[in-house]
Amino acid sequence: MDLSFSYFFHEMLQNPVLLITVVLTMGSIMVNGWTDAPNAIATCVTTRCMDSRTAILMSAVFNFLGVLIMTQINSSVASTISNLVDFGGNAQEAVIALCAAQFAIVVYGAAASFFGIPTSQSHSLIAGLVGAAIAIQNGVGGINLQEVAKVLYGLVLSLVLGFLIGWIVCKAVTLICQNMDRRKTNGFFNKAQIFGAAAMSFMHGAQDGQKFIGVLLLGMAFVNGQTHVSGVASIPLWIMLLCSVVMAFGTAIGGEKIIKSVGMDMVHLEKYQGFSADLAGAICLLLSSIWGLPVSTTHTKTTAIMGVGAVKRMSAINWGVVKDMMLTWIFTFPGCGLISYVIARVCITIF
Repeated sequence: MDLSFSYFFHEMLQNPVLLITVVLTMGSIMVNGWTDAPNAIATCVTTRCMDSRTAILMSAVFNFLGVLIMTQINSSVASTISNLVDFGGNAQEAVIALCAAQFAIVVYGAAASFFGIPTSQSHSLIAGLVGAAIAIQNGVGGINLQEVAKVLYGLVLSLVLGFLIGWIVCKAVTLICQNMDRRKTNGFFNKAQIFGAAAMSFMHGAQDGQKFIGVLLLGMAFVNGQTHVSGVASIPLWIMLLCSVVMAFGTAIGGEKIIKSVGMDMVHLEKYQGFSADLAGAICLLLSSIWGLPVSTTHTKTTAIMGVGAVKRMSAINWGVVKDMMLTWIFTFPGCGLISYVIARVCITIF
């Protein structure tokens, strides 16, 4: 399969549907940058370790590095996404279906951002691909259940492991620092939390950047007349650079509403708790990336915050905000999947 930029660019200019698909994919990556990435720096901003604009720019840089570095070390998350569904034997229809999936992700993600809802772009992507595959295959036969199982494992992992590691890290920090001067520890955790936010941003890029690299690999396969990704020894540097730069740009645009929802409304955090949540989230994302499991950064960070809050007492968690987030995540699969299904069916009928 030809993965050169010159070949891809030439084919993109020759195929309007592919051009639209690439533009929408870039839109999805940018939406991910401004909706998911703010979760990584929410605690750092709300505990006043950094102002929001500086934190967002720092996050943009480390998102870029996460995509670029982690993809070269382990690209199994990208492989999971690119092999998640089978769009059938017609490469032209497959491009149309991929285009529909990306459009659904952009619409759903932009709406969530407008209302300040910390939805999961990871789940939007998966739902969009699955909805388009069902539309083009007229059933669930195009869904790779083995890869979907990895997604479900990742969902459970991000919920359970995020909460558990958050609780363990915060409990350990509490025990270590219980007899120390609070003023000195606050100074340390002020700097340590910046490190934690940078680590979370790096791992967000490593996870979510790879997911959209998987989408671009699908587009490359369709350009080459294939309907699935095969024979890819390594991911080209230009794809990694493209995804990381667009995601970094999306992060730099903003995300203040989501920072407030995650960092302030759910649990009121002190500096040491913010550091614990960031470190726990980064560890969970690192383990998931190594195991090749696509997980939600939103899930991971929010459950880590819940685990940190539970160290003090369970009542410290605003369960009303948690319930709203959970309902949003639950609605993402049918909502985004349905949008993708309808658009794919309409486009296939027209074209």
